[in-house]
Amino acid sequence: MNGARGLAGRLAEHVAGLLFPPQCAGCGREVSNPGTVCGRCWSRLRFIERPYCAVMGTPFAHDLGENFLSAEAIADPPPFQRARAAVGHDGIPRRMIVGLKYHDQTNLAPWMAQWMLRAGGELIADCDVILPVPLHAFRFWSRRFNQAAELARAVAALADKPFEPEALKRVKRTRQQVGLAATERQRNVSGAFRVPNDQEIKIRGRSILLVDDVYTTGATVKAATRALLRAHAASVDVLTFSRVLPEI
Repeated sequence: MNGARGLAGRLAEHVAGLLFPPQCAGCGREVSNPGTVCGRCWSRLRFIERPYCAVMGTPFAHDLGENFLSAEAIADPPPFQRARAAVGHDGIPRRMIVGLKYHDQTNLAPWMAQWMLRAGGELIADCDVILPVPLHAFRFWSRRFNQAAELARAVAALADKPFEPEALKRVKRTRQQVGLAATERQRNVSGAFRVPNDQEIKIRGRSILLVDDVYTTGATVKAATRALLRAHAASVDVLTFSRVLPEI
């Protein structure tokens, strides 16, 4: 019986592949596997590789030595320990995030998570638990899912790490961050996050990996990190799929 079900499942996948062939996540060309990008789009991706700031993960144009810090990390040290991202945000990664976030393309999350796993290997190895940046309940209701949670769930599954989507709550209904200046972003998310009392046991004394889709100014993940530290997290690292990069 199980063999018959397996055969039926494979047949259904084959038929679906014929009727709806997978398309490149960047340009829509037909590709061999869903969630992948074609060769032309792959060549246009800007993967974030070393050398980069040991804290912020911002890439350097030249190798300045191990553990060298960016001006941002020195002038305005973040509450989290380290931040890493898989790719620069412009172009194809931006379109992938828009597809995941606004067009219900949740099938992209497992593929995006594979890139994040490569970028954040050291952070994932060090963490005890993986959390997404949460949505406010109203926005979750209107969107029906949290794109950060989809990415965090996929990363946790690939890394075989605990996933705790309820451990951090967004208690303040904030404006969309898109289009806001850096100082406006900070005010917008100030006090927006809290660890519920019954969830603190999942946070206290543990190393947390906080996952979001894109790192822009860092205002959101910094506010979320402060809430986790108030709940006595041992440390917080941040992993995102993409990052808005300065010109280098």
